[in-house]
Amino acid sequence: MILKLQVNICGGACSIREWKDMQGPEKRDSRHFYYAGGLNESRQVTNPLGSKITLVYDEILSGLNTQGVAIARLDYDLEGLNPPHQHPRGSEIFLVLEGTLYAGLINSNPADPNDKNPFFAKILNAGDIFVFPRGMIHFQYNVGKTKAVAIAAFNSQNPGVMTIAKSIFGSEPPVPPHILAKAFQLGDDDKLVEHLQSLTWTGNVN
Repeated sequence: MILKLQVNICGGACSIREWKDMQGPEKRDSRHFYYAGGLNESRQVTNPLGSKITLVYDEILSGLNTQGVAIARLDYDLEGLNPPHQHPRGSEIFLVLEGTLYAGLINSNPADPNDKNPFFAKILNAGDIFVFPRGMIHFQYNVGKTKAVAIAAFNSQNPGVMTIAKSIFGSEPPVPPHILAKAFQLGDDDKLVEHLQSLTWTGNVN
């Protein structure tokens, strides 16, 4: 008898596939656990942000399912930016392989509502590591004179990503402008919000 379990550990973004999907003589091969993605090869960056992220997670490599790990290669053009974002389902350890990056992390709201959020930043060179805790807003910017490359590892098979500007101004349907105007303390300046919402917001993952 096969025991079927329906479990969701990804905040609604994914569900665990039954392990029996990888069983049976016709399915016993390495394709579930092998990814020939050439993460050693540079990626072409075509978006205006100047960065490209190749994320290997459970939807790309099914053997990662339930394992709580994922990995990504990050390529940065000159002045390339991986914009402020956060991972709702995983912490990240970030390793610079080539180039020089300015990495920043914004901590959660302090107890006193009048205090500012702590900001931590560091110039990273090849071989340096930075840790981004789950849910914290962070970014990287290429401040070097060459292209940069980094590797990121996560403690989730599907860490998710929410790019802050894209999420706020590029949602569908749009957030009512007066809501954002008040949140950003713009008074009644809905026009600025509407302008930002009219822009094309692109991602940089896969």
